[in-house]
Amino acid sequence: MKYLLSPPSADVLYGLTRTRALLAFDYDGTLAPIVASRDDAQMRPETAALFGRVCELFPCAVISGRSQADVAARLRGAPVKYVVGNHGAEPSGGLERFAADVARAREWLREALAEQEGIEIEDKSYSLAVHYRRADDPVAAAAAIAAAVSKLPASMRVVDGKRVVNVVAERAPNKGDALLDLRALEHADTVLYVGDDVTDEDVFELNQPGRVIGVRVGESQSSAAQYFLRDQLEMDELLRTLVLHAEAHAPR
Repeated sequence: MKYLLSPPSADVLYGLTRTRALLAFDYDGTLAPIVASRDDAQMRPETAALFGRVCELFPCAVISGRSQADVAARLRGAPVKYVVGNHGAEPSGGLERFAADVARAREWLREALAEQEGIEIEDKSYSLAVHYRRADDPVAAAAAIAAAVSKLPASMRVVDGKRVVNVVAERAPNKGDALLDLRALEHADTVLYVGDDVTDEDVFELNQPGRVIGVRVGESQSSAAQYFLRDQLEMDELLRTLVLHAEAHAPR
């Protein structure tokens, strides 16, 4: 992985203004910092202002694990062209089928984890998030969740996250699928995608150098992302740099 904001990587962001580019971002841990309660997640005022300007200069997408309506309500009026929820599944075809699979999984997990303290099942209709951030013993909680999801009655995709286990319909589109669909819809030459978690690896693993630029928030040797930011605070510098390049390239 290369540090995106280093001088040797400067041409990557500059070059985006010379192509038809689509910019896409995860929300939690990327545009907004991770917080103790997911309901409290929001962009810092400076981030929101910069993001709004970026959305005026580039076609932008937010692709989140949250429901589409939830993440859309957190964008502080930014003119985001595309909002995708449920890890890439919403909107897409087959939502009723995905909802049925998720409903069966939800009932199974509620029963299997009913006696576990500090575990909360978030139902997003087309995916589930099994949170254990509030568990007194997170190791035991993670083990209990792993045992429960291993016996799910429906065929589901299970992806670990930061103190959360995501459960999605196996046939549902993922973030990588959604991003490729948006790139085609936008007729974009290049896509920049920034994310911070395991579900973002579906984008990073696309392995399309020059066409998909994957940026991970937080360096990780196990990630397939080409570039990294040191932490979520550096999102402001990234957005500011994109604004400066785009404004410098704009017709006078």
